[in-house]
Amino acid sequence: MSPVPLHQRIRGEIEDRIRSGDWPPGHRVPFETELMAQYGCARMTVSKAMAALVEAGLIVRRKRAGSFVARPRVHAPVLNIPDIQSAILARGETYAFRLLSRQTRSAARGHADERELAAGGKLLALDGVHDAGGRPFALERRLISLKIAPEAATADFSTLPPGAWLLDHVAWTEAESRISAINADPDVAALLDLDEGAACLVVDRRTWRAGEHVTRVRQVFPGEAYDLVARFGPGA
Repeated sequence: MSPVPLHQRIRGEIEDRIRSGDWPPGHRVPFETELMAQYGCARMTVSKAMAALVEAGLIVRRKRAGSFVARPRVHAPVLNIPDIQSAILARGETYAFRLLSRQTRSAARGHADERELAAGGKLLALDGVHDAGGRPFALERRLISLKIAPEAATADFSTLPPGAWLLDHVAWTEAESRISAINADPDVAALLDLDEGAACLVVDRRTWRAGEHVTRVRQVFPGEAYDLVARFGPGA
């Protein structure tokens, strides 16, 4: 029987450590120079093993920082409104929400969408970061209509995520989601602990209750942390 090529053995041993939980999400994988010394091989051999792990979604590379065990992705149905907190807790990671700013204000001049949302009332503007396992998972920028959800004005969002609060307090009857991709600008990169220019997935969502606009939110996720799933079948 032919011996297993060294790059496959390196990949297999690292994968075993990841899948066993010995190396949890966010754990730094040894630098290539460290692996070269450990296995007594050339950089090309280690690079081949690392590239295969990246392709498999098991590790992510960050410029100037090294390679890290990837976080499991949140798989969200395209037609559903995911509860980020529940999804993170369900996969066994700690969850936290950090409120960055909170402001009650009028709709901005020249912004028809904000005027529609406010419907003659005030808006509650909330910026925050969802953390998973002690690392930033998603940046959230949300507007809530205080005419439709007046209780939000006094709700404590210092730890409770606004999305979870809305799901409990304001039943929605219609939703619209738009999915796009961006490269992280300096502000987003700093808040999500990413390299500037890193690929991010963006979900822009609006919800209504019986025709009345409830909230508008933009959520920005590191590209490796989130994907969207749609399952279809034959039908009219």
